[in-house]
Amino acid sequence: VWEIVNQGAAGRSLQGADLRQTDLNGADLSGADLSRADLSLSDLSRANLSRTDLSGADLTQAGLGAANLSGSNLAGAVLTQARLNRADLRKAILVGADLGHARLEDADLTGADLRGATLTGATMPDGKVHK
Repeated sequence: VWEIVNQGAAGRSLQGADLRQTDLNGADLSGADLSRADLSLSDLSRANLSRTDLSGADLTQAGLGAANLSGSNLAGAVLTQARLNRADLRKAILVGADLGHARLEDADLTGADLRGATLTGATMPDGKVHK
C-alpha cells in the first residue's frame, strides 16, 4: 500500500487486491487494473482513476469525492453508499453497477453508460433522490 500511495500505481495490475479501508487520497491509479478489487471503506478522494478498470470492484462506502473516474470501467461494481460528490464520471461505464444510496451531488455523468445500474436511494447530481 505504501508504494501505491507514495509512488502511484498508474497502469499496474492490482486485480482482486484487498485494499479495504485504505487511504488513497489523491493517488494516481490511472489506467490501472483494479477489477474485482476490494476498495470498500477506502478514501479515494481526488484520486486519478481515469481509464481504470474497476469492473466488479467493491467500492461500498468508499469516499470518491472529486475523484477523476472519466472513461473508467465500473461495470458490475458495487458502489453502495459511496460518496461520489463532484466526481468526474464522464464516459464512465456503469452498466449493471449498484449505486444504491450513493451520493452523486455535482458529479459529472456526461456520456456515462448507466444501463441496468441500480440507483435506488441515490442522490443524483441535481440533488434529487432517485426512487
